[in-house]
Amino acid sequence: MNEEKVILYSYWRSSCSWRVRIALEYKRIKYEYAPIHLLKDGGQQKSEEYSKVNPMKSVPSLIINGHVIGQSLAILEYLEEVYTINPLMPKDPLKRAISRQMMQIIGSDIQPLQNLKVLGAVAQLSGDDSKKAEWARQWIANGFNGLEKLLEIHSGKYCVGDEISFADLCIPAQVYNAHRFNLDMTPYPNIARINETLSSIPEFKSAEPLNQPDAEKPTC
Repeated sequence: MNEEKVILYSYWRSSCSWRVRIALEYKRIKYEYAPIHLLKDGGQQKSEEYSKVNPMKSVPSLIINGHVIGQSLAILEYLEEVYTINPLMPKDPLKRAISRQMMQIIGSDIQPLQNLKVLGAVAQLSGDDSKKAEWARQWIANGFNGLEKLLEIHSGKYCVGDEISFADLCIPAQVYNAHRFNLDMTPYPNIARINETLSSIPEFKSAEPLNQPDAEKPTC
Protein backbone atom coordinates (compact mmCIF):
# COMPACT_ATOMS: atom_id res chain seq x y z
CA MET A 1 0.00 0.00 0.00
CA ASN A 2 1.36 3.42 -0.97
CA GLU A 3 2.36 5.34 2.17
CA GLU A 4 2.11 8.83 0.70
CA LYS A 5 0.54 11.55 2.80
CA VAL A 6 -3.24 11.38 3.03
CA ILE A 7 -4.86 14.72 2.19
CA LEU A 8 -8.51 15.62 2.66
CA TYR A 9 -9.82 18.64 0.80
CA SER A 10 -12.69 19.78 2.99
CA TYR A 11 -14.89 22.66 4.07
CA TRP A 12 -15.72 22.84 7.76
CA ARG A 13 -19.50 22.92 7.28
CA SER A 14 -19.72 20.59 4.29
CA SER A 15 -22.04 17.66 5.06
CA CYS A 16 -20.20 15.37 2.66
CA SER A 17 -16.80 16.25 4.09
CA TRP A 18 -18.12 15.67 7.60
CA ARG A 19 -18.99 12.04 6.81
CA VAL A 20 -15.50 11.39 5.50
CA ARG A 21 -13.83 13.07 8.47
CA ILE A 22 -15.71 10.70 10.80
CA ALA A 23 -14.58 7.66 8.81
CA LEU A 24 -10.94 8.79 8.77
CA GLU A 25 -11.03 9.41 12.52
CA TYR A 26 -12.81 6.12 13.23
CA LYS A 27 -10.34 4.11 11.17
CA ARG A 28 -7.35 5.89 12.72
CA ILE A 29 -6.11 7.24 9.40
CA LYS A 30 -3.88 10.27 9.86
CA TYR A 31 -4.47 12.95 7.28
CA GLU A 32 -3.65 16.51 6.35
CA TYR A 33 -6.60 18.89 6.24
CA ALA A 34 -6.66 21.10 3.13
CA PRO A 35 -9.40 23.73 3.46
CA ILE A 36 -11.45 24.72 0.43
CA HIS A 37 -13.72 27.67 1.23
CA LEU A 38 -16.97 27.28 -0.67
CA LEU A 39 -17.91 30.96 -0.37
CA LYS A 40 -14.69 33.02 -0.46
CA ASP A 41 -13.24 34.26 -3.74
CA GLY A 42 -16.39 33.22 -5.58
CA GLY A 43 -15.91 29.67 -4.27
CA GLN A 44 -12.40 28.25 -4.05
CA GLN A 45 -13.71 24.91 -5.31
CA LYS A 46 -14.21 26.58 -8.70
CA SER A 47 -10.56 27.51 -9.10
CA GLU A 48 -8.56 26.11 -11.99
CA GLU A 49 -6.05 24.62 -9.54
CA TYR A 50 -8.68 22.72 -7.55
CA SER A 51 -10.56 21.58 -10.65
CA LYS A 52 -7.45 19.57 -11.53
CA VAL A 53 -7.94 17.68 -8.25
CA ASN A 54 -11.70 17.28 -8.61
CA PRO A 55 -13.32 18.05 -11.98
CA MET A 56 -16.73 18.30 -10.28
CA LYS A 57 -15.37 21.27 -8.29
CA SER A 58 -16.83 20.01 -5.04
CA VAL A 59 -15.67 18.73 -1.67
CA PRO A 60 -14.58 16.38 -0.33
CA SER A 61 -11.67 15.07 -2.31
CA LEU A 62 -9.33 12.54 -0.74
CA ILE A 63 -5.78 11.88 -1.86
CA ILE A 64 -4.85 8.46 -0.52
CA ASN A 65 -2.49 5.65 -1.55
CA GLY A 66 -1.53 7.59 -4.67
CA HIS A 67 -5.15 8.05 -5.80
CA VAL A 68 -7.62 10.93 -5.84
CA ILE A 69 -11.19 10.01 -4.90
CA GLY A 70 -14.18 12.35 -4.92
CA GLN A 71 -17.79 11.88 -3.78
CA SER A 72 -18.16 11.07 -0.10
CA LEU A 73 -20.06 7.80 -0.47
CA ALA A 74 -17.44 6.43 -2.87
CA ILE A 75 -14.72 7.48 -0.42
CA LEU A 76 -16.47 5.67 2.43
CA GLU A 77 -16.72 2.48 0.39
CA TYR A 78 -13.01 2.67 -0.48
CA LEU A 79 -11.96 3.22 3.12
CA GLU A 80 -14.10 0.32 4.29
CA GLU A 81 -12.64 -2.06 1.69
CA VAL A 82 -8.99 -1.07 2.11
CA TYR A 83 -8.77 -0.32 5.84
CA THR A 84 -10.22 -3.24 7.79
CA ILE A 85 -9.62 -1.76 11.25
CA ASN A 86 -12.82 -0.65 12.99
CA PRO A 87 -15.29 -1.81 10.34
CA LEU A 88 -18.11 0.55 9.47
CA MET A 89 -20.47 -2.00 7.96
CA PRO A 90 -22.17 -5.07 9.49
CA LYS A 91 -21.20 -8.53 8.25
CA ASP A 92 -24.81 -9.53 7.63
CA PRO A 93 -25.76 -8.79 3.99
CA LEU A 94 -29.27 -7.58 4.83
CA LYS A 95 -28.02 -5.22 7.52
CA ARG A 96 -25.43 -3.90 5.06
CA ALA A 97 -28.18 -3.24 2.53
CA ILE A 98 -30.35 -1.47 5.12
CA SER A 99 -27.41 0.69 6.17
CA ARG A 100 -26.78 1.66 2.55
CA GLN A 101 -30.49 2.35 2.09
CA MET A 102 -30.43 4.79 5.01
CA MET A 103 -27.17 6.32 3.79
CA GLN A 104 -28.67 6.88 0.35
CA ILE A 105 -31.78 8.53 1.79
CA ILE A 106 -29.52 11.20 3.25
CA GLY A 107 -26.78 11.15 0.62
CA SER A 108 -29.05 11.06 -2.44
CA ASP A 109 -32.57 12.15 -1.45
CA ILE A 110 -31.89 14.90 1.11
CA GLN A 111 -28.43 16.43 1.03
CA PRO A 112 -28.15 17.19 -2.70
CA LEU A 113 -31.44 19.11 -2.61
CA GLN A 114 -30.25 21.44 0.15
CA ASN A 115 -26.64 21.97 -0.81
CA LEU A 116 -25.09 25.31 -1.65
CA LYS A 117 -25.56 25.10 -5.42
CA VAL A 118 -29.22 24.09 -5.25
CA LEU A 119 -30.13 26.69 -2.63
CA GLY A 120 -28.45 29.35 -4.75
CA ALA A 121 -30.52 28.27 -7.74
CA VAL A 122 -33.72 28.33 -5.66
CA ALA A 123 -33.05 31.92 -4.63
CA GLN A 124 -32.15 32.96 -8.17
CA LEU A 125 -35.16 31.33 -9.83
CA SER A 126 -37.65 32.51 -7.21
CA GLY A 127 -36.15 35.95 -6.80
CA ASP A 128 -36.58 35.49 -3.06
CA ASP A 129 -33.61 34.61 -0.87
CA SER A 130 -35.91 33.59 1.99
CA LYS A 131 -37.18 30.66 -0.09
CA LYS A 132 -33.90 28.80 0.50
CA ALA A 133 -34.75 27.80 4.08
CA GLU A 134 -38.31 26.84 3.15
CA TRP A 135 -37.02 24.62 0.33
CA ALA A 136 -34.40 23.00 2.57
CA ARG A 137 -36.91 22.23 5.32
CA GLN A 138 -39.28 20.63 2.82
CA TRP A 139 -36.73 18.15 1.52
CA ILE A 140 -35.11 17.39 4.85
CA ALA A 141 -38.56 16.60 6.26
CA ASN A 142 -39.40 14.48 3.21
CA GLY A 143 -36.32 12.32 3.76
CA PHE A 144 -36.55 12.26 7.54
CA ASN A 145 -40.16 11.01 7.34
CA GLY A 146 -38.98 7.86 5.55
CA LEU A 147 -35.78 7.46 7.54
CA GLU A 148 -37.62 7.65 10.86
CA LYS A 149 -39.91 4.80 9.77
CA LEU A 150 -36.92 2.64 8.88
CA LEU A 151 -35.29 3.39 12.21
CA GLU A 152 -38.43 2.25 14.03
CA ILE A 153 -37.84 -1.16 12.46
CA HIS A 154 -34.08 -1.52 12.27
CA SER A 155 -32.41 0.71 14.86
CA GLY A 156 -30.88 -0.30 18.14
CA LYS A 157 -28.33 1.86 19.82
CA TYR A 158 -27.40 3.07 16.32
CA CYS A 159 -29.15 3.20 12.96
CA VAL A 160 -28.85 -0.52 12.23
CA GLY A 161 -28.80 -2.45 15.46
CA ASP A 162 -25.95 -1.83 17.88
CA GLU A 163 -23.10 -1.43 15.40
CA ILE A 164 -21.94 1.86 13.91
CA SER A 165 -22.35 1.83 10.14
CA PHE A 166 -22.28 4.13 7.13
CA ALA A 167 -25.81 5.26 7.98
CA ASP A 168 -24.63 6.69 11.31
CA LEU A 169 -21.86 8.65 9.62
CA CYS A 170 -24.51 10.59 7.68
CA ILE A 171 -26.71 11.47 10.66
CA PRO A 172 -24.80 14.29 12.43
CA ALA A 173 -24.42 16.60 9.44
CA GLN A 174 -28.03 16.20 8.38
CA VAL A 175 -29.37 16.87 11.87
CA TYR A 176 -27.06 19.89 12.03
CA ASN A 177 -28.63 21.20 8.84
CA ALA A 178 -32.12 20.42 10.08
CA HIS A 179 -31.46 22.71 13.05
CA ARG A 180 -29.77 25.26 10.80
CA PHE A 181 -32.91 25.52 8.67
CA ASN A 182 -35.23 25.46 11.71
CA LEU A 183 -36.88 22.11 11.06
CA ASP A 184 -39.01 20.87 13.97
CA MET A 185 -37.35 17.63 15.09
CA THR A 186 -40.27 16.54 17.29
CA PRO A 187 -41.58 14.00 14.70
CA TYR A 188 -38.16 12.31 14.54
CA PRO A 189 -37.34 10.90 18.00
CA ASN A 190 -35.15 8.07 16.71
CA ILE A 191 -33.07 10.35 14.52
CA ALA A 192 -32.62 12.76 17.43
CA ARG A 193 -31.80 9.93 19.87
CA ILE A 194 -29.18 8.39 17.63
CA ASN A 195 -27.62 11.76 16.89
CA GLU A 196 -27.34 12.45 20.61
CA THR A 197 -25.66 9.07 21.18
CA LEU A 198 -23.19 9.67 18.34
CA SER A 199 -22.29 13.12 19.63
CA SER A 200 -20.56 11.59 22.67
CA ILE A 201 -18.23 9.37 20.61
CA PRO A 202 -14.73 10.92 20.40
CA GLU A 203 -14.25 10.26 16.68
CA PHE A 204 -17.58 11.88 15.91
CA LYS A 205 -16.75 14.88 18.10
CA SER A 206 -13.38 15.37 16.40
CA ALA A 207 -15.11 15.54 13.03
CA GLU A 208 -17.61 18.23 14.04
CA PRO A 209 -17.47 21.50 12.08
CA LEU A 210 -16.32 23.75 14.91
CA ASN A 211 -13.37 21.42 15.57
CA GLN A 212 -11.95 21.95 12.07
CA PRO A 213 -9.03 24.31 11.38
CA ASP A 214 -11.09 26.42 8.97
CA ALA A 215 -14.11 26.69 11.27
CA GLU A 216 -15.96 29.99 11.41
CA LYS A 217 -18.72 31.24 13.64
CA PRO A 218 -21.91 30.31 11.75
CA THR A 219 -23.94 33.25 10.47
CA CYS A 220 -26.83 31.18 9.09
